[in-house]
Amino acid sequence: MFGIDVIDATLLPSMLIALLAGVISFLSPCVLPIVPPYLAFMAGASMDEIQAGKSKKVIVSALFFVLGLSTVFMMLGIAASALGRSLLQYQYEMTITGGIIIMIFGQHFLGIFRIPFLYREARMEAKTKGGTFLSAYVLGLAFAFGWSPCIGPILGTILFLVVDEGNIGRGMIMMASYAFGLGLPFVLAAVFISRAIGVMNQLKRHLDKIEKISGLLLWSIGLMMITGTFTALAFWLLEQFPALAAVG
Repeated sequence: MFGIDVIDATLLPSMLIALLAGVISFLSPCVLPIVPPYLAFMAGASMDEIQAGKSKKVIVSALFFVLGLSTVFMMLGIAASALGRSLLQYQYEMTITGGIIIMIFGQHFLGIFRIPFLYREARMEAKTKGGTFLSAYVLGLAFAFGWSPCIGPILGTILFLVVDEGNIGRGMIMMASYAFGLGLPFVLAAVFISRAIGVMNQLKRHLDKIEKISGLLLWSIGLMMITGTFTALAFWLLEQFPALAAVG
């Protein structure tokens, strides 16, 4: 499944973008503020107990949470890849359309204009009580199904790239990169909880700037899709780093 047609240097730019998109999703206004209460719920403890080091479950719970959201992202990747494969004969049209839509998402975040429906949320709430690893996994599932104005367009952008690839193996790798970018900060926040809370409180003051960075990222990705820059970037990487030709 993961042969040379799946993993090669042409996939590297998409993987890096998916990873960066995951990190920016974590830093977005709809995710960053809820990290501390999510960690407390998953551990079944108060924030004071977690910061005092009295809850040893928080790190493992965070891992189960990331496993839950990764499950959903991988399923979405498989579905998007299958859709892309079925529409391969329209790949050029899909690429242009996807690029335009992503650029529109970017302009929304930049504040050039606002798209009303992106302010609507459809969240799947976890019904289990916190404090167990199962509840942390279910919360991860619920979190990933949440479609908000912050994470929705960013995740949607990666899914557009997956559809454009039209390859299930490559699509899963891209979604795994996105899940890693979003999930790793959760785990690091659990490991370094006291320091992380201070850092997150400082980052909250710059959420508007983070939103603008998100907009620039989406706009640039859309432009790269329309102009075919991804392919050019892959060939440039091969020229600069010939060892990448051996990947796969």
